[in-house]
Amino acid sequence: MSNFVSAAELHDLLSDPSVRVIDVRWSLDRPDGHGEYLSGHVPGAVFVPLHTELATHGAAAEGRHPLPSVEKLQAAARRWGVTQGDTVIAYDDSKGLGAARAWWLLRQAGVDVRVLDGGIRAWKAAGFELATDYVVVEEGDVVLEQIGEDAISIDEAAAFPESGILLDVRAAERYRGETEPYDPVAGHIPGALNVPMAAHLDADGKILDADTLRQTFASVGVAPGIPVAAYCGSGVTAAHTALVADEVGIALKVYPGSWSQWSNTPGRPVATGVQPG
Repeated sequence: MSNFVSAAELHDLLSDPSVRVIDVRWSLDRPDGHGEYLSGHVPGAVFVPLHTELATHGAAAEGRHPLPSVEKLQAAARRWGVTQGDTVIAYDDSKGLGAARAWWLLRQAGVDVRVLDGGIRAWKAAGFELATDYVVVEEGDVVLEQIGEDAISIDEAAAFPESGILLDVRAAERYRGETEPYDPVAGHIPGALNVPMAAHLDADGKILDADTLRQTFASVGVAPGIPVAAYCGSGVTAAHTALVADEVGIALKVYPGSWSQWSNTPGRPVATGVQPG
């Protein structure tokens, strides 16, 4: 079964009481998408602030978006109205990044979760109704499992290229160290290969066909039996790569601390240029 649903499929599912829709609008330059949510969202969708419910906060050396505790995530999911056995459908307006973070966390926690392909833009393009209310629902009773099994630590990320493939999914210029708009050091983790997240999407922000996705991963050596992990700036974009990889049968772990943790940890080596280093 696909991790994605189309706008038409979601429209048909809105009448199903076991489906919960969440709006996870987020970006680095606009971390609180609440205003955009109120300007128009899928009817019944609950707004989810990524930076407070799908992440926690701590020292810079923990990265910008450390994983929440399972207790914190469970409390958030219950606020969204999620009960045992429900299906959660997440969407955003930023190429699936915020929605993918929700997918990655909830999937580990034992929830049936999907992502709206193309996000709110696809919903609008299909001509479906938009709501402008602030949705509050009856609290759910979902019990989440522990999270973190699909994550690797900073030390595991450092050693990963020795036995597997570590993907840096940021834009190429950040990987090469030519620019770094958010973190104190520019460059990449030595041994990492660059496959920008955008390589998996078309111009409308929808996922590419399965054959193309497999070819993209294969182009950097991803093959059966080879461990694969990914990192980005702060652990959000890498979750999207995990989502895409899972869609074509590739098990991929995420380094949630990502470059924001690595670059804020003294003594960690940095590579620059087009080569892994």
